[in-house]
Amino acid sequence: MNSVQLPIPAKLVPLFTVPNKRYRCAYGGRGSAKTRIFALMTAVKAYQAARNSESGVILCAREFMNSLEESSMQEVKLAIQSVPWLAAHFDIGEKYIRTLDRRVSYVFSGLRHNLDSIKSKARILLCWVDEAETVSEIAWQKLDPTVREPGSEVWVTWNPETEGSATDKRFRKDSDDAIIAVEMNYMDNPWFHSVLEQVRQRDLRMLDSATYAWIWEGAYLENANKQVMSGKYVFETFPDDLWKQADRLFFGADFGFAQDPNTLIRMFILDNRLYIEYEAYGVGVELDEMPQFYDAIPEVRRWPIKGDSSRPETISWLSRQGFNIDAAVKWQGSVEDGITYLRGFEKIVIHPCCKETAKEARLYAYKTDRITGDVLPVIVDAYNHCWDAIRYGLDGYITARGGFGTWIALGRK
Repeated sequence: MNSVQLPIPAKLVPLFTVPNKRYRCAYGGRGSAKTRIFALMTAVKAYQAARNSESGVILCAREFMNSLEESSMQEVKLAIQSVPWLAAHFDIGEKYIRTLDRRVSYVFSGLRHNLDSIKSKARILLCWVDEAETVSEIAWQKLDPTVREPGSEVWVTWNPETEGSATDKRFRKDSDDAIIAVEMNYMDNPWFHSVLEQVRQRDLRMLDSATYAWIWEGAYLENANKQVMSGKYVFETFPDDLWKQADRLFFGADFGFAQDPNTLIRMFILDNRLYIEYEAYGVGVELDEMPQFYDAIPEVRRWPIKGDSSRPETISWLSRQGFNIDAAVKWQGSVEDGITYLRGFEKIVIHPCCKETAKEARLYAYKTDRITGDVLPVIVDAYNHCWDAIRYGLDGYITARGGFGTWIALGRK
C-alpha cells in the first residue's frame, strides 16, 4: 500500500504498511479523519485485489444500519472521488460501488439484524466495521470467522465510550500480534479545518471536561468528578519564549521500571498558571540512554531536576553525567498534597506537543465503587507517570499539610 501516493496522516501510515496483520484498528475522538482514511483504504484494497485478478466483496458494516443512508457508502464514494487516479478504476452508482472489471464489489450491512445473511456473502476479502463501540461480543464471535479468505482482514474504527466494551477488549486491550491499533484524535489530523475547530472550541467552553475529552480526545465517557485534574487543565499553544517571563524553569523526572515509562517534564509558573511545555516519554529507556533522552528537552542541563527518590542510584549516575539532579522529598500523603497544590492553580496549560501528559490528564483518576459508581477518595495508580514527574519537579513548592514540607526537605522534622 506504500507504493502509491495517498493523503494519509503520518500516524496512520504504519497501520496500513506493517505486513501480516489481520486486524487494523483506529480509535479516538471526533475530527481525526480516521473514518475518511479507512474508507479510502478500503478502495485501495479493492483496487489491489482486482489488479491481482482476485474477486470478492468489501464488507462495510456497522452495528445498526436500516438503510444505505445510514451506512458508510457515502464516505466511501467521497473518498474514492477525492483521488482521481483511484476513481478511474471504479464504477460508482446510486446504490452500488464496484471496480470497473466487476471483480470486487462493496456490500453495506448492519450487524445487529443481518449477521446470518453476512455468512452467505461470497469471498469477503475485507470487512471494515465503523462506529464499532457498541458491537457485542456475540456479534464479534460470529463475524470474525465469517471473514475467512486467505489474506482477508478485519478493520475496526470506533470512538471509545466504555473501557469494558467488547470492541475495546478485543482490539485495544488484547496484545495479540495479529492486531495493530492506533489512537487518532483531532490533533493527529493535518487537515483538521477551521469549521470543526470552531465547534471544538465551543465544546471546550460549554461541556464538562469528561464529556469534552470523550468527544474530542478519545477518552472513555466517564464521570467528570472521577478525573483527578477535572476542570483544571487546558490544551493550548503558547509562545516558545513565554517561560522567560517566569522566575524560573522546573524539571521533574519519573524513572521507569520494566514496562513503566521514563518521563521528564519541563514547566514554569506564570500568573498563577502552570505551563507544561516539554515532555520526554519513553518505555524501555536504558540507563545509558537517559542522557540522550533528557537532552532532547532544551535547557535541561542548566536547571535543577527533581527525580523520584526511590531510585537514588539512578539519580547518582545522572548526576555524574553532568545533570543537576537530586531527589524530591516524599512523605505520607505527598501524592494527595501534590494534587491539592496542582489544583490550586487557576489553570494548568498543557502544550499540544506534550501528548502523553495530555493523555494522562484525561485518564488520571480516582477509583469508583463498582456497585454504586461513587467516586472514592483513592487515586488509581495508573496514568500518572507524567503527573508524578510534575509533582517531583515542584518539590519545595508542594508541602505537607500544615506547611511542614520545607522542614522535611531540610531534615528538621
